[in-house]
Amino acid sequence: MPVAIITGASKGLGRALAEALAARGWDLVLDARGAEVLEGAAEAVAGYGTRVVALPGDVTDAAHRADLVAAARRLGGGDLLVSNASALGAEPLVTLAELPLDGLRRALEVNVTAALGLLQEALPLLREAAAGAVIAVSSDAAAEAYGTWGGYGASKAALDQLSAVLGVEEPGLRVWAVDPGDMATGLYAAAVPGDDDPRPAPATVVPAFLRLLDERPASGRYAAPALLER
Repeated sequence: MPVAIITGASKGLGRALAEALAARGWDLVLDARGAEVLEGAAEAVAGYGTRVVALPGDVTDAAHRADLVAAARRLGGGDLLVSNASALGAEPLVTLAELPLDGLRRALEVNVTAALGLLQEALPLLREAAAGAVIAVSSDAAAEAYGTWGGYGASKAALDQLSAVLGVEEPGLRVWAVDPGDMATGLYAAAVPGDDDPRPAPATVVPAFLRLLDERPASGRYAAPALLER
């Protein structure tokens, strides 16, 4: 069975993607900071009959990243790495004039540095896989100038660039930076509390990610809404 590592997998898009892959027979290594919520997600995913390893921890911890890759190795390899764990930098979001520099450092550490560190750890397994792939969960804030989203958007833009360069450096892999579009997630609620406008559930964009895995287009940046329209 193929094996995927998914960070930020206890809820939202990470959990929805984990359930979709489990339904397809993937074995999974799941990460999140909250042990109790992650365990609940793992139990739900295991209901599909797949093998699931849930490892609570912070992706900025090098030892935790090593544990995630070691767990994938024990399951038989590493075919897919999904960097979904994200930090906003400030909750709720604020303008750049007000953004704490420590908050910006946290966003960069989680969204960029830790993602690269996990990729470096997992790269030997991905190279060995018959169809190794990396998905970096991006944001439209990486490409558009939205007020108060500057720190988060800058970190996601940096992640996009790392993904683009990785696609050039590792032609044997597929490396996709994916903008999932608007979703109703805890991250968004923390970013903009009080915004009650209806947004799609994360599960509605999962088919776009599955399409990438099925069709394996060239490495690059993709928007989930555009993939769903094809």
